[in-house]
Amino acid sequence: MLPELVESKAKGEIAEIYAQIRSTCAVPYVSSLQRHLATRPGWLEWAWAAVAPVFRSGIGPTAAWEAADALTVPELPPLSRSVLGVWGVDAKALHHIRNICATFVRVSPTNLMFSALVRHQLRVAPSDEPRGQVPHWDAPAALPGLPPLVDPLSMDEDAQGALMQLGNEVDGQPFVPGIYRMLGQWPAYLAHVSAVLRPHFDDAATKACCAELLRFVDDAAATVAKSLPPPPAAVIRPPAEQHESVLDAIEQYRQTSPQMVVFGTMLTNALPDD
Repeated sequence: MLPELVESKAKGEIAEIYAQIRSTCAVPYVSSLQRHLATRPGWLEWAWAAVAPVFRSGIGPTAAWEAADALTVPELPPLSRSVLGVWGVDAKALHHIRNICATFVRVSPTNLMFSALVRHQLRVAPSDEPRGQVPHWDAPAALPGLPPLVDPLSMDEDAQGALMQLGNEVDGQPFVPGIYRMLGQWPAYLAHVSAVLRPHFDDAATKACCAELLRFVDDAAATVAKSLPPPPAAVIRPPAEQHESVLDAIEQYRQTSPQMVVFGTMLTNALPDD
C-alpha cells in the first residue's frame, strides 16, 4: 500500500495539522492524501500552511460541499434489512455503514479542494508577502467517529481479493480508498459492494458524474484560490525536483475522490431507511 502516517502515530506539528484538518472539514479522520503527504518530509507542513487560510475561513469547504450537492448520482439495487442480516449487518452495523458513507461524502469534496489548491500553489511562484487576516468561521459539527481501517493482510484471500478489486495504483503502489477498508469489517457486505460497484468504474454515466464533480470543484477552486495569501516565507517550500512526483500522486487521488462522493452516495441510497 502507498505509505501513510496514520493519525495514531502522528506527533508534534503533524499531529496539530491533523487536528486542524479534522476541525475545519468537520470530519473525524484525516484523508489518505494528507496522511501520504505526511510521509514526505516537509510536504504536509508546507501544503497546509499554503491552503489553510481558506479552510479556516470556511470558504474552501463550503465551496466544495456546494459543488457536491449539485450532483445526481446513478442508483444501485435497494437492499433490505433481511439481506443485510444474512451478511452479518445488524442495526448497529447498518448505523456504522451509514456513517462511513456520510463521512466520505463529506470529506472527499474538501479533499478535492485541498488537492486543487495545493496543485495551484505548486504552479505559482513563491512569495514572501505577508498573510492577511483570516475571518472567523464556525465549522459544522463533526460526524461521529469511524471504525479503524482494516489491514488487507489480515483478511482471508477471498475478502482481500474483493477489496483489491476496488483499488487502483498511486505512484506505482496499490491503493485502496479508506471507505472500502472500513467496510471490510463486514466481508460479505464488502463482497457485495465490490460486485455492484466495480462495473460502475467503467460505466459511462458514472464516469461522467465523477468528471462533473471534478469540474465543479476545480471551477470553485479557481475562485477560492484568489482568496489565498502567498504561503508564509517561514515555511520552506519543498525542493522542485520532488514536485512532479507529488503532482502525480495528487492527480491519482483526484481520480479517486470523486468516486468516494458518487459511490458513497449510491451505497447510502441503496440502504434501507432507519
